[in-house]
Amino acid sequence: MTLVAGLQREAAALGFASLGIAPADAAPEAAARLRAWLDAGRHGDMLWMAETEARRGSPAGLWPEVRSVIMLGTSYAPVVDPLRLADHPRHGAISVYALGQDYHDIIKKRLKALARWLVAEAPHADLKVFVDTAPVMEKPLAAAAGLGWQGKHTNLVSRSHGSWLFLGAIYTTLDLALPPQPQPRCGSCRRCLDACPTNAFPAPGQLDARRCISYLTIEHKGPIPVEFRRAIGNRIYGCDDCLAACPWNRFAQAAADFKGQDGPLQPRAELVAPRLADLLALDDESFRTVFAGSPIKRIGRGRMVRNAAIAAGNAADPALAPALTALLADPDPVIAEAAGWALAQGRESPAGG
Repeated sequence: MTLVAGLQREAAALGFASLGIAPADAAPEAAARLRAWLDAGRHGDMLWMAETEARRGSPAGLWPEVRSVIMLGTSYAPVVDPLRLADHPRHGAISVYALGQDYHDIIKKRLKALARWLVAEAPHADLKVFVDTAPVMEKPLAAAAGLGWQGKHTNLVSRSHGSWLFLGAIYTTLDLALPPQPQPRCGSCRRCLDACPTNAFPAPGQLDARRCISYLTIEHKGPIPVEFRRAIGNRIYGCDDCLAACPWNRFAQAAADFKGQDGPLQPRAELVAPRLADLLALDDESFRTVFAGSPIKRIGRGRMVRNAAIAAGNAADPALAPALTALLADPDPVIAEAAGWALAQGRESPAGG
């Protein structure tokens, strides 16, 4: 416990908002739930979820020597209203987690620093660090480690931090433990489910990614299905609706209140309310310039301009028609199709004449 107490102190000093530890086999139901989700095809285009199933299903599947999983939470509780642009259709709404510097880089750096401390204290230990990109079931493991519980929207909910936690993991050969942790406390609340614009939750605790705006605007590479385009509104990268609806958020402090969180995770001014007109005009070079150092950069110019065109169609602003018309000749057929759809919405809308 002396080692664990020191680990908790060091994690807090590095800027982590919470830490929990679970045995490597503490989430035995995760593999079966993953299998059922894949069998139902709810992963959509995310083929890597199926390809990595054996390694993802349990920590031992990824690293047989692991004994304990140290889960870390980093608060990104927003300093701006996640739904601030709902009534501003000429601007694109970006999920609050992506408004600052790429969290992968920030959290990986902190995890490595904590790992170095742990190795110095326990030289015989082996360990591996992960943040989001490896086949790790972060949310079930974080729940097993006591950082919170998986809410009805499938995301982690914390009594202290609401729905706003980035998750990182340290797998180790050490046998570590912490006392039992709190159980789910959603009760009869279903605000997160009711808030979803596209009805992406077939049942509490189940997500059909194929209907999720975050999936459609980030992971999905082709044309966005027409049935979801109106519901997307002006969301051009992700969606915060189910997270923002959670009543537990009232206990979350803005991320700036946590040590180390007042810099790179804070919103970049140019991303808080970007103009659709500017986004429609992006070429490859300007896209890379605007989104340098941002997690948004990984979707590339094609998906961003496609998303902006869908948002422009929903805005039905005649001032955006010239930019959309220019995109009809874009070499990316997905962009050209989205622009054509958007122009058609403008012609059908009273705002478009």
